[in-house]
Amino acid sequence: MEARARGAASLAVEDLTAGYGGVRALNSVTITASGASITAVLGANGAGKTTLLRAISGMVRPRSGRILLDGADQAGRSPEDMARAGIAHVPEGQGVIAELTVEENLRLGTMSWPGMARRRSDRTAALAEAYERFGVLADRRRKLAATLSGGERQMLVIARALIARPRVLLLDEPSLGLAPKIMAQVMDMVVRLSRESGITVVLVEQNARAALAIADHGVVLNLGRVVAAADANTLAADVALRHHYLGF
Repeated sequence: MEARARGAASLAVEDLTAGYGGVRALNSVTITASGASITAVLGANGAGKTTLLRAISGMVRPRSGRILLDGADQAGRSPEDMARAGIAHVPEGQGVIAELTVEENLRLGTMSWPGMARRRSDRTAALAEAYERFGVLADRRRKLAATLSGGERQMLVIARALIARPRVLLLDEPSLGLAPKIMAQVMDMVVRLSRESGITVVLVEQNARAALAIADHGVVLNLGRVVAAADANTLAADVALRHHYLGF
């Protein structure tokens, strides 16, 4: 399949501090994600992983620091502006709209397109591409999202994000609650998105072993701070780090 991403994008977070009310969830966090790569963000519950993705996508306003997309600072912009810049965020929890059909859910992915680009032919092409990539959704396009399995819902929310044609894809716990076989399929799909479509992926995962197996680079957070950052193989081989922070 021909890639539709608008060129591989580099993402860098520099000295990012963010939180909720009086609580700091991130303290001077710095990470980099090279173009068309997979960066795994790992750590225990409460480490700040989800807040990091929410700050990058504009859902949480940083208190300080920079979010650089191809060198241009995006910190403080709205979620809509971040989406138009090419950053798509798939939150934890398989957030489909259950009362809508699969195709109606997918059509929501065009909402971030510039107004002049919302031609019927463009929407038709985007849907066709989604169905080519996710064949199971093509078979269920007229079904209500409420009828889908957990794995199918996860594919639907990722497909909906991809219809916006992002350059950076933020995935928060895409394997959560999935059977091992389905989890493996989702991880394989993430690899293909990066390798074949040139999308830069930032992957938050509790399953550190599975994430490091597909990632190029890894970052470990603990209590809102970066405690390790290296290529994925190096992190996976560090027994002390794995036992202390990653649980395997």
